[in-house]
Amino acid sequence: MTESGDPVATDPWTDVDPEIAVALAAATWIGPDEAETPPPGLRPAYLLRRSFRHDRQPGHRSQLMITAHGIAEAFLNGVRVGDDELTPGFSAYRKRLQVHRYDVTDLLLDGVNTVVVLLSDGWFRGRHGFQRHADGFGTRTGLLLAITEPAVAGGSHLASDEHWRFRRSHIQRADLMDGQSIDFGAYDPDWFTDAGSDDGWSAVAAGTTITTLSPSRLVAAEGSPIRQVGEIVPAALHCPRPGTVVLDLGEDINGWLRLPDLGPAGTRLTLTHGEVLDSAGLVDTGNLRAFDFETKQLLDAGQRDEVISSGRGEIFEPRHTTHGFRYVQIDGVPTGLDLSRARGIQVHTLLPRTGEFTCSDRRLEQLHEVVRRSLLTNACAVPTDCPQRERSGFTGDWQIFVGAAALLHDVAWFSRRWLRDLAADQWSDGRIPTIVPNPGGDQPSGIPFEDASAGSAGWGDAAVIVPWEMWRTYGDLDALREAYPAMRRWVDYSAQRASTERHPDRAAGRPQPAPHETYLLDTGFHFGEWLEPGVPPNPDPAVDHGIVATAYLHRSAVLTARTAQLLGHTHAARGYQRLAEAARAAWQAEYLLEDRLTEDRQAHYVRALAFDLVPTSARARLAARLVDLITRADTRLATGFLSTGLLLPVLSDAGYDDVAFRLLVRTGFPSWLGMVEAGATTMWEWWDGVAADGTAKGSLNHYSKGAVASFLHTHLAGLRLPESPGPDEAGYRRVHIQPTPMAGLQHAHTRQLTRQGPIAVSWQLGDGGFHLDIDLPPTTSATVALPDGTTRELVGGSHHLACSHRLTDVSGSTAAGSGSRGDRHG
Repeated sequence: MTESGDPVATDPWTDVDPEIAVALAAATWIGPDEAETPPPGLRPAYLLRRSFRHDRQPGHRSQLMITAHGIAEAFLNGVRVGDDELTPGFSAYRKRLQVHRYDVTDLLLDGVNTVVVLLSDGWFRGRHGFQRHADGFGTRTGLLLAITEPAVAGGSHLASDEHWRFRRSHIQRADLMDGQSIDFGAYDPDWFTDAGSDDGWSAVAAGTTITTLSPSRLVAAEGSPIRQVGEIVPAALHCPRPGTVVLDLGEDINGWLRLPDLGPAGTRLTLTHGEVLDSAGLVDTGNLRAFDFETKQLLDAGQRDEVISSGRGEIFEPRHTTHGFRYVQIDGVPTGLDLSRARGIQVHTLLPRTGEFTCSDRRLEQLHEVVRRSLLTNACAVPTDCPQRERSGFTGDWQIFVGAAALLHDVAWFSRRWLRDLAADQWSDGRIPTIVPNPGGDQPSGIPFEDASAGSAGWGDAAVIVPWEMWRTYGDLDALREAYPAMRRWVDYSAQRASTERHPDRAAGRPQPAPHETYLLDTGFHFGEWLEPGVPPNPDPAVDHGIVATAYLHRSAVLTARTAQLLGHTHAARGYQRLAEAARAAWQAEYLLEDRLTEDRQAHYVRALAFDLVPTSARARLAARLVDLITRADTRLATGFLSTGLLLPVLSDAGYDDVAFRLLVRTGFPSWLGMVEAGATTMWEWWDGVAADGTAKGSLNHYSKGAVASFLHTHLAGLRLPESPGPDEAGYRRVHIQPTPMAGLQHAHTRQLTRQGPIAVSWQLGDGGFHLDIDLPPTTSATVALPDGTTRELVGGSHHLACSHRLTDVSGSTAAGSGSRGDRHG
């Protein structure tokens, strides 16, 4: 405020990247002036156009800067600008809107130039999420654009303003979930050049009509873009009925189908995308149908494209939608139309590959690739839960999987960008919405279930666990510092809720609260373990999930304390450590008996051991009880989303390598290899996602159960990161190498491309003993634990170690081996 009490005038461009501010300060938000907005899913893509004069100057470079409410695809003089897809991506648009920039020097002509932007709903106002609500971030699409010469003062050629014109395009409807329809008969290539007439074009809407949101939310595009990353030749093609062709890509992908042959003029082809076929050989999308939580009415699965041929040889490629699919059913195919040149186009965020795993069991190698494919097909701007039914950034899913993801591909910037959206969408009381970016933003959306589920334990804890895993893997203290405020606010919210609320059932059974209940988080909505085998999902806010939620309160408090200590906030670190210890004591007081837990389920034992919730004296007894439960279940797991990725490491670290390995190579239901043997090319949401008769339920592309890939690298091959690394240890500066050889394997290998350089660990059985080869960057030190119980300290270079080893097979029997220990340093 000024001395007179008047508000201080602030420049909304002050905190914007200077280059963005200079380029876009003269630009105005513009968009189609829709007299009437079509229904969701049926909205067209619009063309926005402007011609301008430009005199080319030798040595001067020109750039186009663009962002949008929706998906914007730019063309300059009829040539597409760049090769990014789904620009400007998906973010917490009200607070963080990415601006993309492209060098367009070589596309500019001397004289008259024409820029055209194809604009569609995208994530901004298209259908989104399980219930497919539209208009999540706004009701109008919009464009902000400039073409400038950054090196020249005032070097602006063009900016979006009220002089632009718009019209409906040949894309009759475009929705990320419902699909896209194109009528090439209505397409005019002159729309994209100066040759086009003004017929059918109208004045755009501009300025505050489009948005009143501040420019301060504009940020430079972060991390890798979304691109077309590969083409898949269909593995099979069949005709189940006249006029219908079904293509099988052989694997689930995220993207679309490219059709270079569309038939004679007027041919209308309808493409339905799905993951399974029915008994008649047609695409069945029943497993992808969600429902309205209030009415329980089933919703359409969407994923349906249409194209009408002009007969002029256009190529159909629906770049304003994406689908998660393996099969495509094409209806309306005329006799003689050749579909052999159809291709599946893989589309996702570019994530450099950093991790490799091989071993002597090809089934495990195949499982590893199934998990990798699940990651990539769900990396589309944000980490999605599935690429077809919801396509949402579920916080719990990424919390569960991020550690495994980082062993496969570089997800540092991908995760950091998403964590910025998470912080932007965090509510004022500290709770985290279930999905990020969230259409409701940083407050309730008015949609009952989505608002009620905000703050669920294991989901909201992504605010803490994801940045901690990124610290362990990449050692970027600035990224951890950036995430720290959201970490604190989440833990503070959870602790406050624990201290002020009691579950009604507990209050009825114990009218006078016990002292430990101050730290017992047992109220509010929580998903709980979620999708344990044989347990129907029951998202009921009345259920007491205190045994899960209090465990996560402890875990997140521990990690926040460690983070505070790393950042030099010693007082805060002590406070969060005290909270962690109190939550641990409360959990023990409420749920720990002499040799078992009050809720006798595998998942709770896994969490108790993984989160260090039990006294050292009780660990062996609880591990034995976990093994007993697994044995009683015919050596099968009974864990759900939250604990499945922790199960095998917990068993191995407790001395039950044989049980862990038997679970890993188990087939049938429920098991990982059971999915693979049943034909899974990506991880399933349900363990029994496809029944023996071929019917499917739930998504067949959900990566959370793929967190098992971590075990392949960290335990079978044996390359592990410290649990609580310091600044000189994080980011693979310090590692622990402890392979877990089993008689079912003859060799295993992992290789990680780390911030320090490549690290490789390989072991094999032979010559009567165990042989281990290690390659370390010069800046990496390692503690190596050999199977015979001996340890070594290594620094950099190539090393060969050997020892005798007594083999343990999957049945628990042993066979003696012999060998000698040695070290060869290169």
